[in-house]
Amino acid sequence: MQSPLSNIVLIGMPGSGKSTVGVVLAKAAALAFVDTDLLIQSHSGESLQNIVDGYGYEALRRVEEQVLCDLDVTGHVIATGGSAVYSERAMQQLKSNSVIVFLDISLATVRHRIGDFSLRGISKHPDQTLDDLFAERRVLYTRYADLIVLGANKTQDQVCEEILRGLAS
Repeated sequence: MQSPLSNIVLIGMPGSGKSTVGVVLAKAAALAFVDTDLLIQSHSGESLQNIVDGYGYEALRRVEEQVLCDLDVTGHVIATGGSAVYSERAMQQLKSNSVIVFLDISLATVRHRIGDFSLRGISKHPDQTLDDLFAERRVLYTRYADLIVLGANKTQDQVCEEILRGLAS
């Protein structure tokens, strides 16, 4: 019989390792893996950056919310887009059958890992700095997280092991 909490959802900033850790975690936990950024691109037929450039960051958030709310899976590790936490509706949907894990990294680590964030399809106000976006999102990530794992200066395997230990306790 499956547990009511049958998914592990990874949230965090771009560059936090949601997709890379997600694949390793899914393998270690014998779960399937889904990357919602890829679902958004498949759903819309466009890259995340094209959505932001052509229709604005609000359009990306709307598509992301729809994809997350329509996601009906069990036994999955789900890597969300960094802006998933802007949708209360989507996060409540995910929390209904998932453990939410926040992969917490520093702003310096975000900068180092993603480089030119203007090319990443990041959902932010046009005049918003990365510093402001980081501060705004960190509050939301912390609010929704059932487990917080510090991801900087660790390998994806170490982060995965820490998540599994946290879920077992």
